[in-house]
Amino acid sequence: MLPPAADFLPELQFQTSRSSGPGGQNVNKVESRVELRFRVADSQLLTDEQKQTLLQKLASRLTTEGELLITAQEDRSQLRNRETALLKFHQLLTKTLHRPKTRRPTKPGKGASANAWKPKRNTAIKKPTAAG
Repeated sequence: MLPPAADFLPELQFQTSRSSGPGGQNVNKVESRVELRFRVADSQLLTDEQKQTLLQKLASRLTTEGELLITAQEDRSQLRNRETALLKFHQLLTKTLHRPKTRRPTKPGKGASANAWKPKRNTAIKKPTAAG
């Protein structure tokens, strides 16, 4: 089970920069782009197994220092971009650490196998016999 995103706040680093997104002249003055950095190996909230899973599955998204980097620049507001980055972070961790249920093979029931033969039996009844 993954802790809520708010619990990760002490382990996250935020960095702001100028966004290339919407905002007109505001873009040239305000640092609205937010970069979220998370060091997977140093996390106190994740188990060793979860850390290994993240390091393997997110290897292409990690920096050379082992940091997960998420950026958000969709909005003109730095605060909303920060919230978006947190949401993206939590969704990514949830999706990566999710284990699908293992499928247990089942046998078809007696009724299902009986129903499978019904049309064949009915056709056989309609056919004239070869001996007659």
